[in-house]
Amino acid sequence: MSESTGKPTIYKGLVGVYADVSAISKVMPETNSLTYRGYAVQDLAENCSFEEVAYLLWEGELPNAAQLAAFKAETAAEREISPALHRVIREFPKDGHPMDAIRTAVSFMGMEDPETADVSDAAQRRKAKRLFAKIPTAIAAAYRASKGLEPLRPDPSHSFAENVFHLIQGKVPQPEVLKAFDVSMILYAEHTFNASTYTARLVTSSGAEMHGAITAGIASLKGPLHGGANEAVMHMLKEVGGPEQAEEWLSTRFDHKALVMGFGHRVYKSGDSRVPTMTKYAEKMAEVVGDRRWMETSRVLAAKMLREKNIHPNLDFPAGPAYYLMGFEIPLFTPLFVAARITGWASHVLEQAADNRLIRPLSWYTGLEQRPVPPMSAR
Repeated sequence: MSESTGKPTIYKGLVGVYADVSAISKVMPETNSLTYRGYAVQDLAENCSFEEVAYLLWEGELPNAAQLAAFKAETAAEREISPALHRVIREFPKDGHPMDAIRTAVSFMGMEDPETADVSDAAQRRKAKRLFAKIPTAIAAAYRASKGLEPLRPDPSHSFAENVFHLIQGKVPQPEVLKAFDVSMILYAEHTFNASTYTARLVTSSGAEMHGAITAGIASLKGPLHGGANEAVMHMLKEVGGPEQAEEWLSTRFDHKALVMGFGHRVYKSGDSRVPTMTKYAEKMAEVVGDRRWMETSRVLAAKMLREKNIHPNLDFPAGPAYYLMGFEIPLFTPLFVAARITGWASHVLEQAADNRLIRPLSWYTGLEQRPVPPMSAR
């Protein structure tokens, strides 16, 4: 509270406010590296599978061979979604956004989950694994239903990445594509108290169970200032058209002080530590597909933004074209983010519940003073 004004300092967007403690992830200031449980995310992306990183986030340590095999078997066995959910998905509006579809599907999963009322740590962990397993199946079922196609059944012998491609595209691509996708999942898995993660923690603080918290997180992630930015990046690149038009297009944006998607970050001031790794694998995708237009366009945009505005790209900037080159349609980009971030969200749900206090901040009222209700004749 300011002594001179008698008013509190308001931190819009909670900028600079420490809301709680967490042992899950941190951007290390000495190295500017995002770390999961102490491991640099770029090292995890190069050396681990997404399943290993999911285990790490939930259990605190990387799995050994036996633990990883058990985790894979347990989650692969949970990939099927119910016939009832398949029927509901077929009734979704065909032009509905896939993010609305997966949000609704996760909420439905909560209604039919046998442990929906159990908020014990053990039950919440089992629900997290079921969501990890079922979310790609639901994303794919909704996508295929919107195209008038029948859903495909998950294959428990597939890895997480193989399963996603099989369910959505009906085929498993070459290893280079699978590795690039796995890297994207690892890089998107967790990122401290971002908007959707804090949403999930806030919901958890009320005593709500896993599905409710994840449903709320999905709703938050859809926004173009958060997860929806990877879709917006690809729309932007298509609007630019190619590297020859990139400089002039960006100058026009500067002239109108318009937002350029995929640039800037609340946490990173000297560059998002995830970007070099994702860019490396997006470039590999361009080589595999034989189409360098989007990466060359990105290169020109990034260079001009840094040179003239001193603003670095964030993870969404290379992830957008990477997913496009993998053959995913643009509206699926943010649902794929959901398939990754379920690991981070669930970690935070478990952490919040373990030492919980209802999140209930104050607001400083700036409305009218209390007044009487006038009679109808005086209105």
